[in-house]
Amino acid sequence: MNVNWNYPTHIRVGAGRIAELPALCLQQGMQKPLLVTDPGLAVLPMVTDVLSLCRSAGLEIQCFSQIKPNPTGTNIRDGVAAYIAGGHDGVIAMGGGSGLDAGKAIAVVARQACSLWDLEDVGDNWQRADPALIAPLIAVPTTAGTGSEVGRAALIVNEAETRKVIVFHPQMLPGSVILDPALTVGLPPGLTAATGMDALSHSLEAYCADFYHPMAEGIAMQGMGLVKRFLPTAVADGADLEARQQMLVASMMGATAFQRGLGAMHALAHPLGAVFDAHHGMLNAILMPYVLKANYSAIHVRIGHLAGFLGLEPDFDSFMAWVLALRAEIGIPHDLAAILHDQQSTADIGAMAVADPSAGSNPILFSAAQYQHILDAALAGDL
Repeated sequence: MNVNWNYPTHIRVGAGRIAELPALCLQQGMQKPLLVTDPGLAVLPMVTDVLSLCRSAGLEIQCFSQIKPNPTGTNIRDGVAAYIAGGHDGVIAMGGGSGLDAGKAIAVVARQACSLWDLEDVGDNWQRADPALIAPLIAVPTTAGTGSEVGRAALIVNEAETRKVIVFHPQMLPGSVILDPALTVGLPPGLTAATGMDALSHSLEAYCADFYHPMAEGIAMQGMGLVKRFLPTAVADGADLEARQQMLVASMMGATAFQRGLGAMHALAHPLGAVFDAHHGMLNAILMPYVLKANYSAIHVRIGHLAGFLGLEPDFDSFMAWVLALRAEIGIPHDLAAILHDQQSTADIGAMAVADPSAGSNPILFSAAQYQHILDAALAGDL
């Protein structure tokens, strides 16, 4: 099914719609776009074919791919240098969360007088950037998880401070998005599972946040319904284009919904990702039931409503049982010890979680000690 949407930005949905990329570039005034992606994708046909497609249309496109799974300030600085050296006039951000976030950050800061860190999402820092100097931006996700293609922020690791920084500007929202499920067919089952659980975490935390935003709440519920129906199929049969497309949509919906807020999953996952360079979606997937349990007193009634909407028994326990069963079905480890081996480095994570912006919209404002307790439980698999 091919459709065009204009919420929250211009989105083209359907298999094969990557062919429309050159026309989109020209519509946004790009003649010399810089394609930003990760080094693993850069050598695959999906990227080399896009480069050939754009060059055949007369675009002077180049590729920058020197970014880490958790992009760093150094990666962004190098990308900005490539943008300026190549005389580029726009950015195509392509890939999973790393490629999308790096591309967005490069587009915003490439021509600014301010630094990347000047735009940390605190107060009105975003006003330090000159909006007239922000490069045109197109996003092409190749995973169904972060939803960064419809976000106005990027997560970048500040190496000097060993923390993930949320860089924000309203014009970081890409001008156009292509959701082409054919691009996600080659994603391995493990990454399909981890990114799909990331999409679930976004909708779930947005749903549980206390802020008044009924539209985001409704989008979050529908997004979780799509994950429940299509994630197991996408993991089991990666060539199922309907499942792939519906998971791309679920991912986008999660990122649209979480303007209502995130919570303790992300407050813990952000510092863990910065310290251990671990996969963000996998961290959220493992942390999910431990955070649900810790938030029980504040969320059990609304989780019961959600469970009923999803076709489960309308109570907290049935929802928790579904989460645990889904994780087991798609191969998510039960505890963090399976992916974090240097547990001595977790001593300060509780304090870092309190300081993370996502902590402010968790239904319970946990202390550093309480975050550390959740982390210890998740490390031990003690549910």
